[in-house]
Amino acid sequence: DGEVHINELKNGNTEMFWNPTSEVRRQRLKRHIVLFEEQTDFESERLWQHVTSAINKGDQHKATQEKFVLEEEQRNAARERRESGTEWKPLLFRQDAVTNEWRYKYEDLRPWDPLNDIAQFEKDGILQTMERHLSTRMSNHKAECINNQITRHKRAAKDCRRRKTSDQPSNHSQNTESSCSTPESVQELSDDDGKCWGFESLCAQCGKEMNHLKEIHSAVLSLQKAQQDIHR
Repeated sequence: DGEVHINELKNGNTEMFWNPTSEVRRQRLKRHIVLFEEQTDFESERLWQHVTSAINKGDQHKATQEKFVLEEEQRNAARERRESGTEWKPLLFRQDAVTNEWRYKYEDLRPWDPLNDIAQFEKDGILQTMERHLSTRMSNHKAECINNQITRHKRAAKDCRRRKTSDQPSNHSQNTESSCSTPESVQELSDDDGKCWGFESLCAQCGKEMNHLKEIHSAVLSLQKAQQDIHR
């Protein structure tokens, strides 16, 4: 947050290493922190509060002591789990079988796309990216869902015609009603009332994607309103 200088002890020269100008400050990403009183016991800020306090006071001895206390508690907890045969199952990390390193389960290593990616946020420990074109991914899945249903629809209609032909005499020309009829056309595709583009039921993935999109849309509207208020 402040200027950083390099001091050359041999000749006493001082060189500017870092200067967070107003332009640099404007480009910073906003930092969102969970309120201290809302944090759980194992969140870093609360867990390391005494170590942090000692460091801020310049008391290296106290900081080392507090760090030792935390590490001993962790060792004792691990020992108790080992003796009781309790398996530790991390919620957010997995161990790589090849490198034996711990990796974040929800890591997103793709480059940031300024044309599509709006913001990255954390919810329940899971990092997520808000995208402009989430609907594109939904559209691809919906198209596949629709094609599958149309194929089944046509196959059922074809089977129905075959049964009608086999059940009736060849010279029978009068139109009669049957228990299964051949629809003239597929109904117009729509996205109303939670239906999967004109079909009767929403598949599980479509429903999940649609609910997620609604949540994001609501969040974006809230952000836009906040920006307008700030601008005014």
